[in-house]
Amino acid sequence: MRIIDTTGAMLSSFASGRFRLEDWEAYIDAAVPGAKELCLEDKNECLAAGFSWESDFLPVLDAVLSDAEKRRAAIETFHAVVDGLDETIVKRFGRTVDADLVLYLGLCSGAGWVTEVRGRRTVLFGIEKIMELGWHTPAAMTGLVLHELGHVYHGQYGSLDREPEALPDQLLWQLYTEGVAMVFEQEAAGDPEAFHQYDGDWKRWCDENAEHLKQSFYQDLSSMTHENQRYFGDWVRFEGRGDTGYYLGARFVRFLMRSEDFDEIIRYGPDGVKDGFDRFLQFPL
Repeated sequence: MRIIDTTGAMLSSFASGRFRLEDWEAYIDAAVPGAKELCLEDKNECLAAGFSWESDFLPVLDAVLSDAEKRRAAIETFHAVVDGLDETIVKRFGRTVDADLVLYLGLCSGAGWVTEVRGRRTVLFGIEKIMELGWHTPAAMTGLVLHELGHVYHGQYGSLDREPEALPDQLLWQLYTEGVAMVFEQEAAGDPEAFHQYDGDWKRWCDENAEHLKQSFYQDLSSMTHENQRYFGDWVRFEGRGDTGYYLGARFVRFLMRSEDFDEIIRYGPDGVKDGFDRFLQFPL
């Protein structure tokens, strides 16, 4: 793994202390060549979906420049977490992952984003979203980093890149891939009940409503799209709770682990995932 911290260049790029898109473009071109187009495309998709640059983006981006204490904590915690990460992963899984881990200022594309930048598997850690979500603490940062590396592990040793074409299959595939990353995170952290996104009340609600959540996801599949889904992302809600798809995905993968090893499950193709989900539907939670 290669660790790249671009926050020094980030701070020197905004002399006014306020976010300006022109300054960001110069910064990102120099600090993370190849990432600008990805971020701008994602921003434009969000704006087309109804988000506002002035009210949804700018306050989050300006907060990175104005809140020095939280920014410093996020940077220091990131380095504390990634130090010795290879050893942690090898100890649990017997092999490590190969990726560039980049701490950068994005355009609110996510606290963690596994993608490809100039032919290299890359994890983009957006400091703006990390700060907004309060994930600058050691526990939350550890969970975030391990979760994203779970996607990298899935891509390097399994089937992550085999996303199906049909929309319902894509959304079921998302449940599976997020479940894989969630279980990787839990196993590496040594806590099969850990969810870095939320506190005990969120987990307790999910436990008590797990069967309802599973059946609702299944019933939604026929009409769900990436735009109207209510399970993945801090900006959507399932009955008032965010990110419930991560919980359900973890329960799905742990159900599959009752009969197969994790390293076998990460090689599932779309048909295997559908098969497994059919069995999961019959299993009472």
